[in-house]
Amino acid sequence: MTAWYVVYTRAQAEAQALDHLRRQGYTAYLPRYQKRRRHARRWELVRRPLFPRYLFVALDLLATRWRPILSTIGVSDLVRHADAPAPVPDGIVEEIRKREGTGMFDTTRPGNYKSGDLVRVIEGPFAELIGRFHSMADAERVFVLFDLLDRQVKTRLSSEAIAPA
Repeated sequence: MTAWYVVYTRAQAEAQALDHLRRQGYTAYLPRYQKRRRHARRWELVRRPLFPRYLFVALDLLATRWRPILSTIGVSDLVRHADAPAPVPDGIVEEIRKREGTGMFDTTRPGNYKSGDLVRVIEGPFAELIGRFHSMADAERVFVLFDLLDRQVKTRLSSEAIAPA
């Protein structure tokens, strides 16, 4: 019976280990999330491993030899109990795949704010100001209301520039 097992990789070698495991005919899965990063004065979207240094491999221990995995480029070891690989409980990997598919782990998604929630600006010219979440402008920007000069001012900010107050 096939089950999922956890592979421990070398530092920052998850993609390399995934590629080499697949080339050897193993079914492997590396959960990732999407995040924005600033590089060379511009923002870009990058995909990062959800669990740094870990990925999953599907094995039938009775029909498949698992020891060649240990000598695969990018792999350090398998998570084991005694000398045998320790299986991941049923349904865990499938649930991670489902949530990854919906973008639940992506940091580019705005938080679950409701209109009127207090938020704190964490970057930009309004840093450290407290305002009220108003609405989403689009997938990457939000509207926040600030009390300035005895009136409410609606301002559009990056969704990553705010945090719950």
